[in-house]
Amino acid sequence: MVAIKQATSAKKGRRFALLMAARDSEYVLKKYGGYRNVFLAAFGDAAAGETWDLYRAIDGELPAQEDIEKYDGFVISGSPNDAYANDEWILRLCRLIRDLHARRKRVLGVCFGHQVICRALGGRVAKSSTGWDIGIREVAVADMSLPRQCRFLEALRDQLPPRAKITEIHQDEVRSMKAFLEHFTLIFHDITWCMHHAWTRYDNTLYMLEQVWEVPAGAEVLASSAKTGVEMFRVGEHLLGIQGHPEYTNDILISLVDRLLGAGTITVSVAEAVKKQLAATGPDREFWLKLCKSFLKADQMDISI
Repeated sequence: MVAIKQATSAKKGRRFALLMAARDSEYVLKKYGGYRNVFLAAFGDAAAGETWDLYRAIDGELPAQEDIEKYDGFVISGSPNDAYANDEWILRLCRLIRDLHARRKRVLGVCFGHQVICRALGGRVAKSSTGWDIGIREVAVADMSLPRQCRFLEALRDQLPPRAKITEIHQDEVRSMKAFLEHFTLIFHDITWCMHHAWTRYDNTLYMLEQVWEVPAGAEVLASSAKTGVEMFRVGEHLLGIQGHPEYTNDILISLVDRLLGAGTITVSVAEAVKKQLAATGPDREFWLKLCKSFLKADQMDISI
């Protein structure tokens, strides 16, 4: 475990645990000094005197039971591993998540983290039958005008767009028929696009749902896309899963695309399509970072980027 203390201020800082489910890539290590710095730049607050403790979950390193209460929140990273695998470190992480849930500790899961929270609480995760989702994906955000007892959503109620683009790189997912039906009109917002694609997509969704992939009991789906039925979900105010990568910059995505291409996991045409897309558009990163900070620090009056 590595403790990273941000710049101090007069107000006592908070303490967060970053549970890394992946090892640093050569690119990220060279450019950013490791993924911990990527997460700190995205979610940390240099002016608030925060302390972020790094745990290498993928290497079996997790907070001790006696240390859990000292943390204000936990962040679980993405991973090249499957959230439904039975590696010992994944099983231990699932047990920790259930403990954190019982204690109502705040946990943010990104990509693999989103999926492993789902699994730990009794939901279903499986490989997408439509293959990889790589690039910038527009997701439909649920209608936040409905009454909710949720501080982190309330803090952003006037800033939540009906759609927001996010960086994606995954082939596993959480799936919910209820979410698909609720967001049908949002996902197929362009009638011409709908005429050409809706029925094919609907058939794919039915096939995927035969595998009974679903969010945990009591979870609320907050965002969906044409590719993935559950892009974001919450359980109460203390658990939030996001399928995409709010923390990623475009150069990190390109480096990962190059690695997948070099390993023969994706084709040249897929890699070129992603790079062409990135040259034309990008994620709504400011929105996603504000959302994540609002979740992790919901009782603070001001959420800064």
